[in-house]
Parts: sequence; structure tokens; C-alpha cells
Amino acid sequence: HSRAKRGGWPSPGAVLSHPRAPPAEIEPLHRQPGNHSGEGAAKPRKAFPVLGIDYAHVRIPFEISLWILLACLMKLGFHVIPSVSSIVPESCLLIVVGLLVGGLIKGVGEEPPILRSEIFFLFLLPPIILDAGYFLPLRQFTENLGTILIFAVVGTLWNAFFLGGLMYAVCQIGGTGLNHIGLLANLLFGSIISAVDPVAVLAVFEEIHINELLHILVFGESLLNDAVTVVLYHLFEEFANFEQVTIIDIILGFLSFFVVSLGGVFVGVIYGVIAAFTSRFTSHIRVIEPLFVFLYSYMAYLSAELFHLSGIMALIASGVVMRPYVEANISHKSHTTIKYFLKMWSSVSETLIFIFLGVSTVAGHHYWNWTFVISTLLFCLIARVLGVLGLTWFINKFRIVKLTPKDQFIIAYGGLRGAIAFSLCYLLDYEHFNMRDMFLTAIITVIFFTVFVQGMTIRPLVDLLAVKKKQETKRSINEEIHTQFLDHLLTGIEDICGHYGHHHWKDKLNRFNKKYVKKCLIAGERSKEPQLIAFYHKMEMKQAIELVESGGLGKIPSAVSTVSMQNIQPKTLPLERALPALSKDKEEEIRKILRNNLQKTRQRLRSYNRHTLVADPYEEAWNQMLLRRQKARQLEQKMNNYLTVPAHKLDSPTMSRARIGSDPLAYEPKPDSENLPIITIDPASPQSPESVELANEELKGSSHLSSSPEEDEEGLVMRVKEPSSPGTDDVFTPGTSDSPSNQRMLRCLSDPGPRPEPEEEEGEPFIPKGQ
Repeated sequence: HSRAKRGGWPSPGAVLSHPRAPPAEIEPLHRQPGNHSGEGAAKPRKAFPVLGIDYAHVRIPFEISLWILLACLMKLGFHVIPSVSSIVPESCLLIVVGLLVGGLIKGVGEEPPILRSEIFFLFLLPPIILDAGYFLPLRQFTENLGTILIFAVVGTLWNAFFLGGLMYAVCQIGGTGLNHIGLLANLLFGSIISAVDPVAVLAVFEEIHINELLHILVFGESLLNDAVTVVLYHLFEEFANFEQVTIIDIILGFLSFFVVSLGGVFVGVIYGVIAAFTSRFTSHIRVIEPLFVFLYSYMAYLSAELFHLSGIMALIASGVVMRPYVEANISHKSHTTIKYFLKMWSSVSETLIFIFLGVSTVAGHHYWNWTFVISTLLFCLIARVLGVLGLTWFINKFRIVKLTPKDQFIIAYGGLRGAIAFSLCYLLDYEHFNMRDMFLTAIITVIFFTVFVQGMTIRPLVDLLAVKKKQETKRSINEEIHTQFLDHLLTGIEDICGHYGHHHWKDKLNRFNKKYVKKCLIAGERSKEPQLIAFYHKMEMKQAIELVESGGLGKIPSAVSTVSMQNIQPKTLPLERALPALSKDKEEEIRKILRNNLQKTRQRLRSYNRHTLVADPYEEAWNQMLLRRQKARQLEQKMNNYLTVPAHKLDSPTMSRARIGSDPLAYEPKPDSENLPIITIDPASPQSPESVELANEELKGSSHLSSSPEEDEEGLVMRVKEPSSPGTDDVFTPGTSDSPSNQRMLRCLSDPGPRPEPEEEEGEPFIPKGQ
């Protein structure tokens, strides 16, 4: 069409009115009088027939390439100067560059380009979200999913309604000139400005290297609040056109939140499964493997946007679902391509977004109202702080790892706003929202404040508060083994307790995935490979790639790289082993160490199934110790039963008469001794042995030793054996009471009668084995 306008092609009218002449009638080129167009207008003759300037033909791609080149050069320049990049975040510097470039374009007399919402939502935002969703730390995300959802859903709703209601109250104050802005318009503005922006959060939080928990809480909130923002935005935009909003409209709007969020997730899961299934059959054409990942993810985003569902949720779901299966099917080269292409694409998009934010600030139409702008900024900060404090107080009641005040401060301070709010406001229609320019001005002010003030000061505050930083550690086989062991253990504990927590459902999902899904979506033997073996292969390949890049290999094949060996010949082994040059003795020593350690590990990590438990070698010794303690208790109880009689020594009659004469009251019966045997002494005939009579014939002739007046009254008391020191054991360390003489003394004391024991019964134990 452009060539037809410039005269390169004949116009449609000329083609229809002048039919083409047959070949015989065409004169030779040198005989034709001139080069006429179809309409008969003569084309001006050029000095050089081939050369010329046609900027309109390449204007759009040329300018796009210039902007991308400018963004990359700026990004390169910031990191070349470390003193600047260590103080000011990259996003702030890019906005400043955008302001300068926009001012320069406007100073020349041209109209600066504005970041149009269609370009932003369809081309710039999807790479950033796909990069975040594909490489999402899934374990931390799922463990904190409840907290993230509360912050994303309840926190965003609180911010929107709190901010919208207060802004409506400000607009109703007389003298502000804002009385024409209604409640629905303020609520729409609150829903636009309330959401935390994932692009701004990624740009700032990846530079300060905050710990994994805080990063996933703030970043997860910024990803998942998209559904709330989309629902509130479209809801209030439609309600603003209604004459009256009914209860049914509000209920349908509430239900539409679930439709938008769950519908977006469903679309993403469908496309993720299709992408994983497609990657099953790409073993013969590895070149197009990365393309399937990008195309299916982008189709998921566009399909969700087609029905006004949450495109961000669809992208995250598709990336999370497809990644484990796609990585098991594709080659290592394709995996590297996907990783670096996504990082490059998202980095360029993020850079362009911040630059165009600055350019659009210069180019856009603004309406400044001090009351509205300052109130918006103030209420945004207040709503964020109150929301985080209230929700954290509620969340900490259910969390094992509590969120400390430092964590709450970082979460509240990290609520950055960005280009999503700007683009949503730019989408508003002038006919229904004539205050759009004032909304844009207030939103740009909030974005600049959060990105510049909060983004620049969050790094010093993190250092000042000594918030835990992210620890760059490489995952090891040891860590993976213990992680799986703890997951297995916690699942077993939940099953025993009857509590169906997230470990239980995670185990069910893993079993279903291993039994059914992997067989359908993963090709070959990789579907039956255990998770630990797959992780080991992944770590081994990663270490091999790092070893190759560092030049640590002694002998490498020159024509074929080590990394691509598996891709080119997956079933045939290379002739030369791509390993470091080690001696045979060294290799054998390493193998021996690994064999010994693995064998010990297998012996230690037994299953906890009660049917397959192995006998404990120490169990018999513990049983002996328990039996011995039980026998000692029975012996003590039995001796107490026999020796609680308050008996006196059977002295000679002379001694007894002398004691009674000296202290008659000492031998009077006690008031509570009705059931006890009483010794009566006849003082009339002290010389005869019959003068001593026993009222109770059971203890006749019993002789006991006493060493104190207390024992004279109470009788013999069994002394309890003192416990041994903590370092000794009854089973293995023989005590003093275990000697034969002590055992014989105990038997003598416990025997009620005066009869001597027969010699053949002396070695028998006191307590029979049956007891």
C-alpha cells in the first residue's frame, strides 16, 4: 500500500483502466519515450537511479530499535559506574533518562511518544510476568501461599476501599473544587492506585538481595493482586455508567472475582499441559523447543485477556505447570536458550517501561490539584501501613514462623506502585471520566514518590535494621536428601495425627503426578526416574557446564562441546570421557569414600513402617534394667509390709524392769495402735523368762537391731537406695547393693521368722521369675 502511494507500483485504478499489453506489442526499453506511471504523471529523474532516502518506509521499526538500543546503553552505563548504581536504583535512573529524553524531544518541537496501554499490556508486560512465573521458587511460594493470598486479596481490597472512601470525603469538602467527582469515580481511582506493581518490586528487591521469605511475600502479593485489580477496575468502570447499582450487581461483581482469578489459572494450566505434551515429541527437532514455551505462554496470556480474565495469573500458572515436564523433555541447549532469552526479554521490557514512564510524564496532559495529589499520596501510605499491621496481627496467629516488626516494616515499605497503575488510568475514557488528567497526575506523583523515595531509601534501611539478607548457596545432594526426608516425615506425622495439612495434600499430588501425569507428559525413561536421581543428573550437568566454562577440563573433544554431546548423540557414549584428568588411584579412592558413605546412609535411613522394624541391640539391656527396677520396687514394698511393726528389743528381764522403772510412760500404748501387736511385761517376776509375753504370736522370737530411740519406736525402716549418678547405669555398672553379702542381708531382713535358711535355697532369688 505504501509502495502504491509512492509510485513504485501502479495504482488499482490504472491497473483496471489500462489492461496489460501483449508481449509482442511491448517496445524495447530504450525506445520508450519515458518512465510513466499508471496515471501518466512523470516521475522526477534522480541523479543515482538506485540510491534515495525513504525514512517513512522504515520509520516505525527504526525508532523501536533506537529506543531499545538507548535502553540497553543506559543499562550498560549504570553498571559501568558502580558508585551511581550502588546508591540509586536502576529504575530511578531510567525514569530520569526518560524525563531528559522527553524534554529534549519536546524542546526540539516534536511530540514525545506516550506509553500506550495496548503496547504496555500486550507486548511489554508479558515477558516480565513470564520470566517471574517460569522461574518462580515454587516451594517457598506454596509454603507461604496463605499469607500471600491474604495480603493480595484482603490487603488490596482494603487499600482500594479505604483510599476511595477517604478521597470521596476529601472531594466533598467545600472549596477544593472537586465536588463533581462522585463515589464510584473515587473508588475506581482507589482500585487503580491500590495494587502493588510487580515490575517496580522486581526492579528494587532484586538489587537489595532481601531474604527469600520477604521477597516472595511482597513479590507474590504483587503478582496475585492482579485479579483483584482487574475485577475492581472493570466493575467500577461499568458501575459508573449505570444509573443505579443494585444488590444483584454487587453480588455478581463479588462472584466475578472468583471467575476472573480461577478462570485465568484454568486457562494457564490448560496451555501449560499442552506445552508439556508438545515437548514430548521434539526430540528430533530441538531448534524449535524454546519457541513452544514462548508461544504457548503468550497464547495463554492473550486467551485470558480475550475474556477479561487475569492474564498475569494465566501466565504464572502456565509457566509453573509446564516447567518440570518441559525441562525433562528438552535438551540442555534449549533450556539455556529459554533461560537467557526470558531474562533478556524481561530486562529490556522493564527498561523500556521505566524510560517511557519518564517520557510520558513530559508528553502527557496534566492537571495539578494540590489537595487531591497530596491527599492521595498521604492516604496511600496510611492505608498500606494499617493494612500490613492489621493483616500481620491476624496472620501471626496461624504462622509457625512469625513475621517480626522488621519484616512488617519492609513489607509495608516495599509496596511500590508502577506502570500498571499508569496504563490502567490511561485506558479511561474521557467522555465518562473527564477528570482523567488529574488522576494521571496523582498516579505519576505516587509512582515517582514510591520508586524514588522508598526505592532509594529501602537499601540503607535494610542495612540499618540488620534485616536478614539472601544467602547465595548452591543446592547439594545432601540438602535435597534431607529436604525429602523431612517432607516424608512430616507427611507421616500428619497421617498419624489425622491432620490433613499441606504436607498431606502435597504428598497426594506428588503420588498422582508420579503415577499418571509424568507418564503422559514426559517421554522415554525419564518419566520413571526418581526425583533424587533426576536432581542428581541436573546438578551433575550444571557442574560439568561450569567446569567447561572455567577451563578446568584436561581433555575435551575439539569438534563437539561436552554440553551438546547428549543432544547430538543421546544414546551413544562419547569416545573420550569428558572428565578432569584424575589418576586411577584417585578415582578409586573417591569411589571408596562415596561407597562407604552411601552404605552408611542406607543403613541409617530405615523406613518407619512398624511391620519392617529391625530388632534393637540395646532393647534387651533396657528390658533388664526396667525389670531390675521393678523388682527393687516390689522388694521395697514387701519389706515395708513386714517391717512396719513398732516392735521393741527383747532384752533380758532385768533390763526391761529397769527401763520401765525409769520411764514408765515411754512404754504406754499409743492411742492409734489398736491394730498393732503389744508387748506386755510382768514386773512381778522379772527373773523368769515367762514374764515376757507376746500379745501377737506372729512376731514371737523375732530379733531386730535398733540403733536409735526413733527406730526403737518406729521399728526397722527400709532405706531406699539412692539413685546413681547420671554417668552410671544399673545395667552395665554393678552397684554396691548387687554384692552377694548385701543380697543375703536383704533376704535376712525380709524374712519374718527366726528360722535359719537351708543352705540349698541360699542362691535362689527372692522374687520368683513368674512375678
